[in-house]
Amino acid sequence: MEYDLTQKTLPFLDRHLIYPLLQFLKGRGVYNDTELLQLEYNLLKDTNMTDYLVELSKELGQNDADLQAKKENVVKTLAELEEATKPVFEVLENPEVVSELKENKTQNQALLTSKYGLSVEQINLLYKFGQFQYNAGRYQAASDILYHFRALSTDPELVASATWGRFACEILTSQWDSVLEELGKLRDSVDSRSLDPQQQLHQRMWVIHWSLFPFFQNDNKGKDALCDLFFSSSYISTIQAACPWILRYLVVAVIAGGHPHTASVFQKRLKDLVRVVGQEEYEYQDPLTRFVKSLYIDYSFEDAQNQLADCEKVLKQDFFLADSADAFLESARKLMSQVYCRVHQRVDIAQLSQTLNLSQEQGEKWIANLIKDSRMDAKIDESDSTVILNHPSVSVYQQVIEKTKGLTFRSSQVLNQGVTI
Repeated sequence: MEYDLTQKTLPFLDRHLIYPLLQFLKGRGVYNDTELLQLEYNLLKDTNMTDYLVELSKELGQNDADLQAKKENVVKTLAELEEATKPVFEVLENPEVVSELKENKTQNQALLTSKYGLSVEQINLLYKFGQFQYNAGRYQAASDILYHFRALSTDPELVASATWGRFACEILTSQWDSVLEELGKLRDSVDSRSLDPQQQLHQRMWVIHWSLFPFFQNDNKGKDALCDLFFSSSYISTIQAACPWILRYLVVAVIAGGHPHTASVFQKRLKDLVRVVGQEEYEYQDPLTRFVKSLYIDYSFEDAQNQLADCEKVLKQDFFLADSADAFLESARKLMSQVYCRVHQRVDIAQLSQTLNLSQEQGEKWIANLIKDSRMDAKIDESDSTVILNHPSVSVYQQVIEKTKGLTFRSSQVLNQGVTI
C-alpha cells in the first residue's frame, strides 16, 4: 500500500512490539500473508517463545529440528534462574526488610549486603531473569521482576534498560495507565542522561515510536498526552529532523483527540500543526497532512474533500489509527464546516452537504448543530436553504500579533535544532 508506514516504524520497535503490527496486517491485502508468517518466525526465532515457534514452524510447513533442543535449554535456564534468584525474593518478601528500605539506593544496597547477605551480583540476576521472562513472552512476570530490580539497582545503564523493558511489558499487557507512568520515567531518563546529541536523537526517536502504542488507546487521554510530548520543543525538532512520517499521528491526535482543554488550547495546537505540516511538506506528505494543508493553507475545499476520502483508507490500514478513524473523520468534517463558514458570508446548505459527503437532510442537521456548538453569529434562511453569517472584523493590530507568534515559533525551532541535533 502506498501510504503504509510499517517499514518506516519497524526499525524503531523492539521485536516483541512488532508482533502485534504483523498480526494486524494479516488478511488486509497490504502484504502477502505467507511472507508475513515467515517474517514473524524470523522475528521471534531468537526469543525463548519456543512453543509458539513450533506452531509457526508447522504453519510454514517447516521442521526445525533445533527447536526441541532449544525448548529443553529454555526450561533448564528458567529453573536455574528461579533457583538463583530465590534468596533475593525471599528477602524482598520479608516485611521487615521492606520497612527498612529507604529512598537512597546506595544505603539500601549496603543494608542488603551487610544484614541479609545479598550481593550486587545477586541483584543483577533479577535483571537477567526479567530479560529472560520477557523473551519468553511472560510479560507480566518480567514487569514485576524488573520493577524490583529497578528499585534496588544503582547501575544507571541497567536501570535505564530495565525502564525500557518495563515500558514494553506494560504495553504488551495493555496496562495503559501504567504505560503512561513508565513513559514519563523513560522521557526523564533520556533527557537527563549524559548522552551525545546523536545518541539522544536516536533515543528520542525510539520514545516517539514506542509511545504510539499508549497514545492511541484509552479514549482521548493518550492523544492529549501525545500532543503534549510531540509539540515539546525537543521532540517536535526530532520529528522534523529525523522522522517526519510521525506527523500523520500528530494530525490525528490534534483533530480526533477532542477538546479536553479550552478552545484556545485546541486552536494553538491546530495552528502549530498547520505550521509544521507546511514546513515539512517537501519531506513528508500523505492524505492526512495534505488534508490539513488543503484546508488551512490552500483553502481548497475540493482538494480537502478528496483528501478526506483517502484519509479513511489510510486510517483503517494503520495499526495505531484504525480505531480512531471514525472520530477523525467526524472532527475533520466539523473543521471543514467551520472553515467553509468562516470564508463565506452566505452558505448554500446543499453545496456544503455535498462537500461533506452528506445528504441534504444530514447537512441541515449538521449546520444547525454546528451553529449551536460553535456559537456562530448566523441564521438559517429556510426560503432558499442558505445560512447567512456575520463575521466580526479582525484588527490589523491583531493580525500582526498572530504573524509575530508564527515567526517566534519557527525561530525557537531553528535554535533548538542547532542545540539538540
